[in-house]
Amino acid sequence: MNVVFAVAGVVIKEMYRRKDFYVLLILTVVITLLMGSINFFDDDKIARYLKEVSLMLIWISSLVIAISTIARQLPMEKESRTIFPLLAKPISRAQLVAGKFLGCWLACGIALVCFYVFFGCLSYSRERHWFLLNYFQAATLHWAMLAVIIGMALLGSLVFAAPSSNGTICFVFVVGILFIGGHLHHVALAMTEPGRAITTAIYFLIPHLEILDVQERVIHDWPLIDWLSWMIAILCALAYAAVFVFFTCLLFRRKALS
Repeated sequence: MNVVFAVAGVVIKEMYRRKDFYVLLILTVVITLLMGSINFFDDDKIARYLKEVSLMLIWISSLVIAISTIARQLPMEKESRTIFPLLAKPISRAQLVAGKFLGCWLACGIALVCFYVFFGCLSYSRERHWFLLNYFQAATLHWAMLAVIIGMALLGSLVFAAPSSNGTICFVFVVGILFIGGHLHHVALAMTEPGRAITTAIYFLIPHLEILDVQERVIHDWPLIDWLSWMIAILCALAYAAVFVFFTCLLFRRKALS
């Protein structure tokens, strides 16, 4: 495990040396504050609108950070040929994959803390109430969703030719799941065989990321999610992430490096 954490530490340092996170955080803050400067007769709906804009920017920024960071990890190591001295040390390919995944996921968790602290301060400045448990549930479910996406993009980095194509395909796939993934079973009912069976199978196989999206609950200050349901959702997301990492290890073990 020490080797895995050492690789993860390198990924975290590399991510925060790059300017991606800082640029996205500053853009989120500036755009949100500009939107917040608009005040229409102290209407309480403006606060909800501002929270919606802020959360949307946070979700977009987190997706960009997670996918762009993990998609270039293994290809960059191979292109710069640093992967050879890495594997020459007492480190296996599986440990390298696990370290890359863990480092990116922890780095995204640190980024989410910064984003949600800003969001909490913004909400308090408008509503004068703290909903800390609501924000905690939203942030942890968001982080669990990023674990699935990072695992997916890590696997894609071995399948697709370039990090750019991998990132684009993963982003489109994630957006598709968030918007239509939960409705595939309804679509299947209107289809004929074998399309119905294929669509139903896809519905049950894909990770339902929309379950982890609780933006509406935070925006409208709805009651807390049942803690058992919250825990089950996180465990399911981590199980999907583990499956992606497992298949990445299998594929990476068989892949030629030269």
